[in-house]
Amino acid sequence: MSESMAVGRGSLVFLRAAVALQTALVFLSPVTAGVMLSAPEWHLLHSAASYGLFAAALVHLAAAVLVWRPGGGPPGPALSALVFLGGVLAQVGLGVAGVPALHVPLGVLLFAASVLQLCRVWGVLGRPRLTIGAGASSV
Repeated sequence: MSESMAVGRGSLVFLRAAVALQTALVFLSPVTAGVMLSAPEWHLLHSAASYGLFAAALVHLAAAVLVWRPGGGPPGPALSALVFLGGVLAQVGLGVAGVPALHVPLGVLLFAASVLQLCRVWGVLGRPRLTIGAGASSV
């Protein structure tokens, strides 16, 4: 994969914004969990952050599909977004079921995955896989 894929400007901006929002919310979730541990009556704050993360993961998936299908980009970001959404669903289920032994490590994994995806769409990890405009074969 030494070549980058050219996609529409709007699709790429939307994808970058969606992944940035998702990463901010996946960071906020453990912060609100800590608040909840010290003040249990604040559990609604953690719940709101969790469901906000779920919504952001859906937006991320939609943005990645737009980059892939009509945008002509690679399918990798869409697959990553789908796997992430599955992880978020599992995370919410484990939290509701009260299984912290799996809920906490999965949260750490989701944070790492979101930061990695953020770095990929912004091109922080070497060459960006996605570029703006038609006909771009390398960065």
